[in-house]
Amino acid sequence: GIMPRFILLTKLSPTAMKDAKTREQIGREWFETVKEKCPEVHWIDHYALLGQYDFMDIYEAPDEKTAVKVAMITMSKGAVKAESLPAIPYKEYLEVIKDL
Repeated sequence: GIMPRFILLTKLSPTAMKDAKTREQIGREWFETVKEKCPEVHWIDHYALLGQYDFMDIYEAPDEKTAVKVAMITMSKGAVKAESLPAIPYKEYLEVIKDL
C-alpha cells in the first residue's frame, strides 16, 4: 500500500536566508542527512514559499515517528521552526467523515 503522506514546513534563521550560497549548502547538507538517517522516506516535492515559512516539502514516510525524525533533523540543520503535518488525500478524508 501507499505510505502516509506528510507536509514539512520549514522556517530558516534570518542569517541562513540572507546568503543564497549558504542557503543552498544548508539545504544540501540537510537533504543528505535525512536520506542517510531516514532512507525509507520518499520525497515527492519541494517548494520555496513566500509567507511565514520559507520551504514546504511533501514526502511519504512509514509512520509519525519517521516524520518526527525528519522534523528534528531539520531543526538541527539551521531551521528555527519545522512542522511535520500528516496529509490525508481528500478522497480518503471524505471516506473517513462520511458516517459522522
